[in-house]
Amino acid sequence: MRRIKAGIIGCGSIAKNRHAPEYKANPYVNEMVFYDRNPERAATLADMFGGSTAHSVDELLADSTIQVVSDCSSNEYHHIFSTKALLNGKHVLCEKPISLTIDQANQIVEAQKKSGKILMVDHNQRLTRAHQKAKKMIENQVLGKVLTFRTTFGHKGPEHWGINKTNGTWFFKKDRSGFGVAGDLGIHKIDLLHYLLDDEIEQVSAFQGSLHKVTEAGDPIEVCDNIVCSLKTKQGRLGTASFSWTYYGEEDNSTIIYCENGILKIYHSHEYQLEVITKDGEKINYKLENIQTNDNQTNSGIIDAFIECVRLDKPPIVSGEEARSSLNVILGMLEAAETNRVVTVSSSISSIKVN
Repeated sequence: MRRIKAGIIGCGSIAKNRHAPEYKANPYVNEMVFYDRNPERAATLADMFGGSTAHSVDELLADSTIQVVSDCSSNEYHHIFSTKALLNGKHVLCEKPISLTIDQANQIVEAQKKSGKILMVDHNQRLTRAHQKAKKMIENQVLGKVLTFRTTFGHKGPEHWGINKTNGTWFFKKDRSGFGVAGDLGIHKIDLLHYLLDDEIEQVSAFQGSLHKVTEAGDPIEVCDNIVCSLKTKQGRLGTASFSWTYYGEEDNSTIIYCENGILKIYHSHEYQLEVITKDGEKINYKLENIQTNDNQTNSGIIDAFIECVRLDKPPIVSGEEARSSLNVILGMLEAAETNRVVTVSSSISSIKVN
């Protein structure tokens, strides 16, 4: 049964804590090959998970026995490695964000079309049972039409999560992470809103700041550690979003959907992962499963979903085009914050208009 060989490019925390253990646990994956520009990191994961190492990305991609590749590189390399992997005949699971620019995202999407291989992007919040149940309830208008929403995603920051556990993390470097907390956490929730509402964010305004995080030299970081946004969808829904690397007490990964006839609270309660409150005051609580956190690593389901798509030739859970749309919203947010204007996110994926 175990017959798929996986390659992992980039051996930081996301590979160590999510991709590698989930490949190891998948019954259809029998071997892993690791590459990192720091050979010791690759060797460590190979020892930990029983795999082997490659000396270069090109060596890994030239291995015809590798069918699937996880691109766990830092953000500035996604368009290089994912594009190369696709054009070398590999199915690709790319970490989010898909890239730093729309042009780079287009490179990856075009490579997927040319190769005919599966490209999936790791927006794993779609896979939680609470989000999936909430989507069904919204689709069926259990509480009527959606009117407004609010969402947040915050934790104490990537210096507590990254492989080196220092303020020298690449997440704090503008040329490498690009978007700070907006691209690290915010893009997850933008994809989730698109998924839950079957709608797309069309207009944004935002404030951002480097409020507390500092570099290894003690200077404010080059990217935002907090961003707060107002959002309007194509269908006219209104909402707010806040993303933070300075939630020091505990993570907050909650979303609340306000409908004509009540409220859906998702991951708002520690006890109930989905709460339904009708306008008459009736409360229905669902115990499903806790959402994965940095301090509580559980199976995200993304590898299982990716491998199932490869095995059964199914469409990806999150396509390159969908990931590109979420990236476009993040770019709009940052433009809005930098210009103090309302920004219209172009549906053509080619430009952003400042109003």
